[in-house]
Amino acid sequence: MGLVRTGVALDSDLLKRFDRLIRAEGYDNRSEAFRDIIRDRLNEAGLQAGDAFVVGTVTLIYDHHWRLLPDKLMELQHKYHEHIISTVHSHLDHDMCLEVVVVKGRINRVHELASRLIGLKGVQHGKLVMSSPDTVSPHRHAHQ
Repeated sequence: MGLVRTGVALDSDLLKRFDRLIRAEGYDNRSEAFRDIIRDRLNEAGLQAGDAFVVGTVTLIYDHHWRLLPDKLMELQHKYHEHIISTVHSHLDHDMCLEVVVVKGRINRVHELASRLIGLKGVQHGKLVMSSPDTVSPHRHAHQ
């Protein structure tokens, strides 16, 4: 994998705004910022594929006193055990918990798991964030 130089024509005002943005985000140069933007767009496109292999997190905030909610969360995680890499549980205060479930698998199954977790009565907020390793690294081998 070698580097290839390419040129991009941009409006000067757009380039100034871009330079301010990448400085604020800590980039040392435009090239790495452009590479990250391209990777992000490739990832988004890859997530549109119905059978894409994905990794990600399901973040949940919930009141652990809610009737049987911890048991239901655990039951679902066991049901989908082949898609769960790990779970981190943190106590935010006396009542509220933050749980981050690290997931992997085909996008439809990961979506299904996330929707079921987030949809449980008592979950106050939930979010699924995914990435497809195959879209940012095309030389990877096929997954399960």
